[in-house]
Amino acid sequence: MVDDIVVVGEASIEAAVQTLLIDAKLLVEGAGATPLALLHEQSERFRDRRVGLVACGANIDPRILSSILMRGMSRAGHLASLRVSITDQTGTLARVAKIIGDTGGNIVETRHQRMFARVPVKRAELDVLVETRDARHAGDIIRRLEEAGFPTRRRSEM
Repeated sequence: MVDDIVVVGEASIEAAVQTLLIDAKLLVEGAGATPLALLHEQSERFRDRRVGLVACGANIDPRILSSILMRGMSRAGHLASLRVSITDQTGTLARVAKIIGDTGGNIVETRHQRMFARVPVKRAELDVLVETRDARHAGDIIRRLEEAGFPTRRRSEM
């Protein structure tokens, strides 16, 4: 007999998969993470009660898992997507990379746009995905780049 059926949101399921993996070291698929998602969404419903969660199923697509982890890192401020305006000349990319490295950032991905971007000739846009300690650290990296003459802005969230 079923007493209740509850629906939880995709964002809560995604957060629950990430929480179980990072905090509990459990790899579960979305269906297996829904009990924790419900607990997060309706915490008042379970206040002052002992609750047991059944977390099951590890049948999760690696691309989905990767996406969940990367999106979670972005939301937590551990990934910053930056657009850096640079001159298109030898050594500029290396200088930007050095500043990011000297500031403690780790470049995960970079894309150098000079042909399709709307920038003047002899300039380019550099899209850089940087692993950071937190959002404040990302701000420090941006500040250092700008102090070195590289106008930088955060790109939209991932």
